[in-house]
Amino acid sequence: MPAASSHQLSTLEGFASGALGACVAVTFTNPMEVAKTRLQLDGELRSKGSPKAYTNTFDVLTKTAKSEGLRACQKGLGAAYTYQFALNGSRLGFYEPLRRSIGSLSGQDPSRVQLWSSVSAGALSGVIGAILGNPLFLVKARMQAYSSVRDSSPGKLMAASKAGSINSSTKPSLSPHPTQHAYKSALDGLHQIFKAEGFKGLMRGVDAAMMRTAMGSSVQLPAYNYAKTNLAPYFSPDSFWLYIASSSFSGLCVLTAMQPADTALTRMYNQSNQPGKRLYKNPVDCLWKTVQIEGFTGL
Repeated sequence: MPAASSHQLSTLEGFASGALGACVAVTFTNPMEVAKTRLQLDGELRSKGSPKAYTNTFDVLTKTAKSEGLRACQKGLGAAYTYQFALNGSRLGFYEPLRRSIGSLSGQDPSRVQLWSSVSAGALSGVIGAILGNPLFLVKARMQAYSSVRDSSPGKLMAASKAGSINSSTKPSLSPHPTQHAYKSALDGLHQIFKAEGFKGLMRGVDAAMMRTAMGSSVQLPAYNYAKTNLAPYFSPDSFWLYIASSSFSGLCVLTAMQPADTALTRMYNQSNQPGKRLYKNPVDCLWKTVQIEGFTGL
């Protein structure tokens, strides 16, 4: 019986499979992203122990669904789909070519998986994806943070004062942050940002996005390969549960590595674009102020 040939995915195939797989996943995880975004903005630069609008993820989703409807739990889904094509398509599509190139340049056998070349390739492919997808992630974060009624303190609803942000027929809702960006769609968001701030506005927070994605990408595939290699003796070859266990371990590593940078990214994306009203100069400044005022739990 002839041995099964292992098909090496081309860059295009890797890009497409990575993007499509991510889009399927994001359909189910987007409500968690909405909750995460609002929790990261809740209590921003308020001292530790200050009252907050939300207590946990379930509380965010419950209040959002009650005040804005179930569809609000899928805010930014369109932007998230397009973003996944840019980020994960690039991250998975360019990972293998970059890993092989780095291995070749260092005089190593490119077919051998080495930790340092895997980490470098993961970080570089992640940075490429972060740059390409930044405008869409910016719009997605703002759409997920937006609520038609702003809440400056828990339990107290304050009608948005800016024209067009709310009308008498709008359902009341909670938002943990006074800075609101109202977009009808991802395309409308891109148009509004470009019209007001130009190309520079679309790339706002790209430094934080690069830091966040590089940190996550540098551990995602290496952690997966590490787990798969070390768990393989305990499972049958190509076992479904081996892939599940390896992916779960990789996901936990990515989450741990990315969380501080992810909080900084969300806050930089959502801060006011008006001169003199910006809270942070850069991601490091955001992290420093967050830890100073809110403590490490603010991250």
